Amino acid sequence: MKAYERFLNYVVCDTQSSTKSEATPSTETQKPFAKKLAAELQEMGIKAEVDDKGYVYAKLPATAGKESCDAIGFIAHMDTAPDFSGRDVAPIIHENYDGGDIALPKFGRVIKVEKFPDIKALKGKTIITTDGSTLLGGDDKAGIAEIITACERLVTENIPHGDICIGFTPDEEIGRGADHFDVERFGAKYAYTMDGGEAGGVEYENFNAAAVEIAIEGVSVHPGSAKGIMENALLIACEINSLLPQDETPAHTEGYEGFYHLDGIMGTSEKARMGYIIRDHDMAKFEQRKAAMQSAVDTVLENHKSAKIVLQITDSYYNMAEKIKPCMHLIENARAAWQKAGVQPVTEPVRGGTDGSRLSYMGLPCPNLGTGTYNMHGPYELCCADDMTAAVNTILNIIEAYA
Repeated sequence: MKAYERFLNYVVCDTQSSTKSEATPSTETQKPFAKKLAAELQEMGIKAEVDDKGYVYAKLPATAGKESCDAIGFIAHMDTAPDFSGRDVAPIIHENYDGGDIALPKFGRVIKVEKFPDIKALKGKTIITTDGSTLLGGDDKAGIAEIITACERLVTENIPHGDICIGFTPDEEIGRGADHFDVERFGAKYAYTMDGGEAGGVEYENFNAAAVEIAIEGVSVHPGSAKGIMENALLIACEINSLLPQDETPAHTEGYEGFYHLDGIMGTSEKARMGYIIRDHDMAKFEQRKAAMQSAVDTVLENHKSAKIVLQITDSYYNMAEKIKPCMHLIENARAAWQKAGVQPVTEPVRGGTDGSRLSYMGLPCPNLGTGTYNMHGPYELCCADDMTAAVNTILNIIEAYA
């Protein structure tokens, strides 16, 4: 079975994760999907298990004479993003894509080349889109399909290999994918997450990330007699935001440039809450951003002594580059593997995080590879069937490099 055919069977399964649940997995729908994947691997003769948290662990033992090779792992996540509906996905196959705008059947949505210029490179290829009513789920069911398809070929084509370790995680999209991942049980010395975008992607630099919560308690009185007394919590929130660099937001940054992102504000004149995420590739600048947030709060509090402001900053994950640089053979072998598959490798800084960033700090160096997925987390998402095949070949080429 080709990777894209397997992928079509996966995307119809609703596996959206949810920030509203503290359970693992965060949604019950991820459990049957995990069991489905384990059963599929078992049918190939690969030992696979689902633990009580919904993680899938599988292992394909080394072929004769390859037992001393380093164990290599491949990881993908099962959940889709909560940003947009993932229920009742209706994928559409577009053969020999003409390179132009793609009209989707639902809600008048159109994937415009002007807005998504990267898709021009897919002209002549087979692509898969949604019908416009849901996301597609290429992030990261494309990665799962590619890994399992590569495993199938290892078995059916009797390709020599060392130990191959497979892991599928829940809840990556809500930042919890590595929370309960058992690195020792997984068993690999090195691994790759198949969770990137365009084919050829080899990523090993991601943001350092922190979450910020600010709770503001003002002083509420009748506005008719508020002079000198009222402390409007909402205005205090606006004042805090005004003290941060206004040109260092996601809409104004790219590449290695970090940012402050206000992603939530709610409340009344009496009480308000703000939520930010802070991102930067450079650790020193990352620490400076956290200090700037503290300084903004301190400055505002000095001017509003009768108000109460509580700031909480929690680090989320760190730049994996520090853990990958001592084993750059992972990057060199991945680039060579893409080239052998007929795809030019591309390395750019990840403006986000993956399971691999946290796993690298858990003792499992784990860069990220592209899957042939574009425009993730929304109705304009698409996958390229040809690029998925190239990704399968790249996985096999990496396995060959370590065998």
